[in-house]
Amino acid sequence: MSVTPYLDLPPLLSAAGLVRLPGSKSISNRILLLSALAEGTTEIRDVLLSDDTERMFDALRILGLKVEQPESRTFRVAGCGGDLPVRQAELFLGNAGTAFRPLTAALALAGGDYRLTGVARMHERPIGDLVDALRILGANVKYLGNEGFPPLQIAMPTPTAAGRVNVRGDVSSQFLTALLMAAPLLNRDVAIEVTGELISKPYIEITLAMMARFGVQVRREGWRSFHISAGSRYVSPGTIYVEGDASSASYFLAAGAIGGGAVRIEGVGSDSIQGDIRFAEALEKMGARIVRGPNWMEAAAPASGKLQAIDLDCNHIPDAAMTLAVAALFAEGTTVLRNIASWRVKETDRIAAMATELRKVGAGVEEGADFIRVTPPEQIRHAAIDTYDDHRMAMCFSLAAFGAGGLRINEPDCVAKTFPEYFERFREITHAVPVIAIDGPSASGKGTVAQKVAGTLGFHFLDSGALYRLLGLAAQQRNIPLDAEADLAELARQLDIRFEGEAIWLDAVCVGDELRSEVAGAAASAVAALPQVRAALMDRQRAFRRAPGLVADGRDMASVVFPDAATKIFLTASAEARAERRYKQLKGKGMSANIAALLQDIQARDERDTRRSTAPLQQAPDASLLDTTNVSIDQAVQFVLDRYRLQ
Repeated sequence: MSVTPYLDLPPLLSAAGLVRLPGSKSISNRILLLSALAEGTTEIRDVLLSDDTERMFDALRILGLKVEQPESRTFRVAGCGGDLPVRQAELFLGNAGTAFRPLTAALALAGGDYRLTGVARMHERPIGDLVDALRILGANVKYLGNEGFPPLQIAMPTPTAAGRVNVRGDVSSQFLTALLMAAPLLNRDVAIEVTGELISKPYIEITLAMMARFGVQVRREGWRSFHISAGSRYVSPGTIYVEGDASSASYFLAAGAIGGGAVRIEGVGSDSIQGDIRFAEALEKMGARIVRGPNWMEAAAPASGKLQAIDLDCNHIPDAAMTLAVAALFAEGTTVLRNIASWRVKETDRIAAMATELRKVGAGVEEGADFIRVTPPEQIRHAAIDTYDDHRMAMCFSLAAFGAGGLRINEPDCVAKTFPEYFERFREITHAVPVIAIDGPSASGKGTVAQKVAGTLGFHFLDSGALYRLLGLAAQQRNIPLDAEADLAELARQLDIRFEGEAIWLDAVCVGDELRSEVAGAAASAVAALPQVRAALMDRQRAFRRAPGLVADGRDMASVVFPDAATKIFLTASAEARAERRYKQLKGKGMSANIAALLQDIQARDERDTRRSTAPLQQAPDASLLDTTNVSIDQAVQFVLDRYRLQ
């Protein structure tokens, strides 16, 4: 269950680097079960450590199998030769289809009394076609809830000579995989006929390849008929390696294609047995530059710099096709992904979920029973993406952070199902739009310095203090009290604000000197102390972070708003020096001023800002300190530029 409510991804500028992939979930769980059913002990290396494989490990241990872990990703499983030590047990298998379906078949044909349950979503995923086929082979399986769905009760099988069975191929390839893996337990000739179009054929190739490694050869007639001979038995190959996960590779390859690259993945390559490796071919159709090796692949953006839309039958890459749907946000034209009906019965209804979340970021989406059509928006919008407790929704939508405003991923911990370290690896190969955060007390020079630094680098500029002054001014214009927190927060979300050079616009009116008045400053401090107001303005401030970069000045830019800023500076000066600067500034504009009153106001504001409970004025631990009391503006600007260029 997720414990992190959300993860904010900053707007991303580029991607490059190297990723070592975790082991394949599909291969890991197949090998674990085959090792348990085989004769002899199998050492399995590079096993994926995730929620799905944990469910399989738990099940094997409950069933009496001896499982050792001599190294972090290496396991030894002592096989039972098809004779399970424990014949009565209850197994909770979460939402792990690669554990639930094959274990259902193996336990139903091996013999015993077992209860199989999962999370609520697993109880919504169909299993009726598999159960029907198992019953023909003599299995005794009952539904404990809705007909055709888990949870299940398995009892001792009924003796039968049946050796031919039909199974639908157009719902889930896991049904056929489960039957194939369990068939040798019957010790008789078994023929499995597939009715309807077999989807996800590459996953059946994985199953057949793994069975062959354990000594069972399956004869087949195309994709319609599969034959397992009597006397077939699983024998340990001794040591076996798990390939890197080709589905997980898709996110990093797409990042290279979208973010420039090159991004190289290791652990899977041109000699892979996984069908999702053909995701790279789809990226090539979109214009990406792909280079392949026996155990690695590399992706970079098209030479033209822009991906192109595709119309593709995705039966061969059902999981990785989800990544194409998000990559379509960055392509010219409308992308159509077809033959993806299996998305409907995965961890969530992925077609509906994908359509809903793509629309949040501004895409035009049409969905059907087995297709999705995606037209990219002119500009990708910032959005909070719901993940539906589906690891692939979280991982593929991370790519949308290459849009203008970054992204929020709700319940990101769902990636633990297959790739617990995903966001750490993603962060290592992506480069966010850089931010220079300059904080400090009033009149420390931060605004002037920030504006000059932004001009020198060609970056965008944010005067966060102006946002609070604008809110205070707008509140006074609308007669909203400065302590009416809820009303002020709603106003903050609705204000029409534009920065154009040194000009600031509020509700299509250019506002100037009134924002620099002491009255406006006092109003800004008052509203800035209100938590709801600060939260309402947070997203507005972060929206200024756009390529090629941002220079932001304020009182909590480095500590709260942009904690991942590339460069953090804290400017300060004595209260007397700041009062004198403000005095000269006001007099230069022909405004009346009293230096003693200004000093008193600055001291009072410092006290208020440092003591407030919400985002108090303070130097971030990793910020560079510069006292500007006796430093010129040009010297301060150079100080900031030097620190930025050292990053």
